[in-house]
This record gives sequence, C-alpha cells and structure tokens, in this order.
Amino acid sequence: MGQITEKFTSKIIKKMKKNYTGSLESTPQGAVFRARTSDAVITAYNSGKVLFQGARPEKEAEKWRDHQATPEQAAREGANNKNGSLPKQHSTFYPPKTLFTGSHIGSDESGTGDYFGPITTCAVYIKKEQIADLKEMGIQDSKVISDQTIRKLSKDLVELNIPYSLMILHNEKYNKLQTQGWSQGKMKAMLHHSVIESLLAKLDSAPYEGILIDQFCNPPVFRNHLASEGKSLLEKTYFMTKAEDYSIAVAAGSVIARASFLREMDRLSEMIGFDLLKGASQRVDQRAAEIIRAKGEAVLGRIAKLHFANTKKAKSNL
Repeated sequence: MGQITEKFTSKIIKKMKKNYTGSLESTPQGAVFRARTSDAVITAYNSGKVLFQGARPEKEAEKWRDHQATPEQAAREGANNKNGSLPKQHSTFYPPKTLFTGSHIGSDESGTGDYFGPITTCAVYIKKEQIADLKEMGIQDSKVISDQTIRKLSKDLVELNIPYSLMILHNEKYNKLQTQGWSQGKMKAMLHHSVIESLLAKLDSAPYEGILIDQFCNPPVFRNHLASEGKSLLEKTYFMTKAEDYSIAVAAGSVIARASFLREMDRLSEMIGFDLLKGASQRVDQRAAEIIRAKGEAVLGRIAKLHFANTKKAKSNL
C-alpha cells in the first residue's frame, strides 16, 4: 500500500472535504475529515497535513498538488486571529496593507468544486472612493451569501458601471484541456491571467495599487503555469488566501463570478431537462446517473467535469 503526505491550507482542506462529500467516513481524532475513493483513503488533519494511502495514492494527491501550502501560507494562517485582523506580510507576493484601502483589481473564480457546470472567473476594478459604498451594499465573499442575494448584488454591481472582465470555461473546453494534461490549477491560472489582462485593457491608464488574486496555488506554481503558455506574471500582482475577506475588489469578483455560474447552471439545466445540482455530493452522483440513463453518457461532457470521481460513481449507480 502506497502512502503520500502533503501540506495544504485550511481553506483548501475545506474544499477537499466538500469535494469528497459522497465518500466521507468516520473522522479520526485530530482530523478534519477522512474519505475513501477507489484509489486511496484521504485523511486531512487540523495541522494542515493530508495523508493519501492506498493502491494509487498518487492519483488522488495529484488532483490537489497545485494547492500545496508554503511555510509562508502556514505562517499567515497562524497569524489570523478571531477578530479578523490582517495577517502580516511574509513574501513579495503578499499585498501591502495600502492595497485594501486604495484603488485596486481583484480576481476570483467559481465552480471549481462543482461537478456540474463551468468555471467562471471575474476580475473587478474598484476605486478607493467606492469601497465604503460597496461594503454598505453588502458586497462580501459569495460563499456566505444566498444565491438569491448573489444574483441581486451582481446586477447592482453591473448597473454601477464598475469595470470588470468575466470569462467562462465551458465544460466541453474544460474536459478537452484536462485530457490534454492541464490540471485544474493551470486552467484557473490562465483564466485569472486572461480576465485581468482584459480588464487592464479597459482601464487604459487608470491608477491602481495592485492586482490581488484569491490564492489557490503557490505563486511560483502560478507563474510556472503562465510560463508554460508563453505568458508572464503581470506587475504588482499579489496573492493571499481568503482575499475576499480583506479586498472588496476580490469580493466583488467572487459575486459576479458566482452569479455567472448560477446563470450557466440554469441554462444547462434547461438544456438537459434536469435540475443540475451544485457541489460534488452523493446526490450529484445520483443525478448524473439519472441523466446517463435518460440521455446517454456522452452528454455529460457538455455539462460536467468528467475527471471528477462523480462520473465513476454515477456509472456504478446504473
């Protein structure tokens, strides 16, 4: 039996737990969760360590390699306290405190942990004089807002003519890139880079303190993803986990991206004739099995991320 140990941030471990919802087992003492797939048993601990054990642990570990935590990330997480004070800076990729109160660009994505639906990515430019008003509007991390509120806030942001750039990676293209060897991390890096470049073109010479990306992988890994496609990291680009808690621009990006994801889920549900469920739970497996029985397996390529374990589980439910 093989065994691999990796280190991840608490945010990524939460995403992992959500991803493995349909495979969770009894949680050992000191652990956040334990899940079992056909390839490995995954045990995530409060320390941030994740243990992959089984016949093919590498296959499960590889899904999360782009999310590995650096010592700087671990230190920043330890610096966060209950009153939400800003963590200390630990690297050149970490934003200066002046960014959060100044004009800046924020970028976030949605749909990465959902079996059904695309990945949507949005970059938003916020002027410093708009920050207080957007906070008053209720702009915050889309993960803590209801779908109904997200739809309304997204519409409000667009009506304010706040500059933004949105990109949708549809499932057909997602699956094609995945079979060509692209990790989800590389897809997200290229999406963030593309929406930020597009937004900068719209801004022309508008001043900004910097560009902040909600961190999903180590900055050097992000930079390597760009280099593999002949791209370079843009100047004044910073990364931090839970960026939407500190940056109103990232929070606005998360709202617009999530609203776009919800619209795409509505569109795909109408197209396929089934209500597509969010997440990657056992209920999602069952819904995918229903779709296969009614429409055939090939249709999943148009509505789902085929490499997720849900595909195999759905077929086992037939």
